Amino acid sequence: MNPYSNINFFEFFHILFKRLTGQISLTHLASDEIQILVLIAISVATGLLGTFLTLRKMTMLANSLSHTTLLGIVICFVLTVQTTLDLNIPLLIAASIISAMLTIVLTEGVRRFFKLQEDASIGLVFTTLFALGILLVTLYTRSSHIGVEVITGNVDALDRSDISHAFLVALIIIISTLFSYRPWSLTAFDPQLATSSGLKVNRYHYLQMLLTALTLVVSIRAVGVLLVLAFLVGPTLIARHYCQRLHTLLLTTVCIGIFFSLIGVALSRHFLTTTHIPLSTGGLIVTLLSLAYFLSARI
Repeated sequence: MNPYSNINFFEFFHILFKRLTGQISLTHLASDEIQILVLIAISVATGLLGTFLTLRKMTMLANSLSHTTLLGIVICFVLTVQTTLDLNIPLLIAASIISAMLTIVLTEGVRRFFKLQEDASIGLVFTTLFALGILLVTLYTRSSHIGVEVITGNVDALDRSDISHAFLVALIIIISTLFSYRPWSLTAFDPQLATSSGLKVNRYHYLQMLLTALTLVVSIRAVGVLLVLAFLVGPTLIARHYCQRLHTLLLTTVCIGIFFSLIGVALSRHFLTTTHIPLSTGGLIVTLLSLAYFLSARI
């Protein structure tokens, strides 16, 4: 039985605290606790990457990656289900990363060949690939819920394997940030100085895009392609109102993401208990992030 059934917002945190402090057995994770752990890992990964992407004004490209990974996911789903009747998670990740890399290459190629501005090239490529993904969803997955889950996310469907995947990606992002902190910082604040200093700017750019694609793939199952951008951008935009140094900005961004993830899971349980309406946890978190940004901007 789920220990969080039929409880309100404050009772949720009371039970969570008791379980974390060992007053109640934590041998079997409840679905709400799985959601919290996955969302914490996603908050860490998206917070660290999102800070640099926001500073580099590359959120539009990140948005395009979050949408075009749908194409790789659907193709992988169709191929694996038709051949093995099972969805191969490593193959799913590989297909999504390939589609993300294809997005980057096509965006740059269209920009140079047709001499378009970067934002126009991004808009053209990602809408085309996303539309193709939607067409494949409607053609080949009508009897499956993959279309809805990929687009909007479904935290209730998360299991223990999602925890290991999310924390593995978060660990990769942490290690990459530690080793690439100086070049990422320099390219974010002064790309011309980074180039003149001999840094391989393109190398670090593609590393960020690869890590972004990896993070998006892991995040999609929880929050979907339409909401994951808010996790990349929202906490950073809020934290920028209060932080002057980059390392403080990174830490604050991660903490904001974790805080609103906890609040979102608790509110989702609260509304289910009081109104019997199953609201989207990802939708609640994104709504809270948006409200927090507007409030912080006014203060």
